[in-house]
Amino acid sequence: MADIMIRKRKRLRVKDMKAYSEEIERSLGILAFTADDAVDIAESSEFDVLFVNGEILGMIYNGRTFLTVRGLLKFKPQRRFVTVDMGAVPYVTNGADIMAPGITDADPDIQADDMVWIRDVKNLVPLAIGISSVSGEELRKGGKGKVIRTIHNVGDKLWKTDEK
Repeated sequence: MADIMIRKRKRLRVKDMKAYSEEIERSLGILAFTADDAVDIAESSEFDVLFVNGEILGMIYNGRTFLTVRGLLKFKPQRRFVTVDMGAVPYVTNGADIMAPGITDADPDIQADDMVWIRDVKNLVPLAIGISSVSGEELRKGGKGKVIRTIHNVGDKLWKTDEK
């Protein structure tokens, strides 16, 4: 069993659920859930999580709503992505922060301090969620140093919580 603590789970009112859904739609361009879905919110040890029909598909980190890696796999958004080369994949899946030299592409609409999702160049599947310290244009240019701080990745405690 995973080491993540989930507590105080409660069903969201339609008004609150709609606000979270709209924020995800604005940032990622996809409709993640509707009033027909059962959406619960719960506290975890690192951030709040959103259960959509029993699966943890969303997260609330520092007041901002985003999809988890499982949510990204399910809904396949085309915004706020950062693509890394295959050499970076083992490090990203172990929770490492993203370094500029490993980035091959990025959504040009990303702004500094945006939540982004990281994918690999070969399969284009989500690997992690992070906070970008620079814009999408700067991510595309390359450079040196750490540019994205990872907050959730494949294989971490949150990922393992929803394994079947």
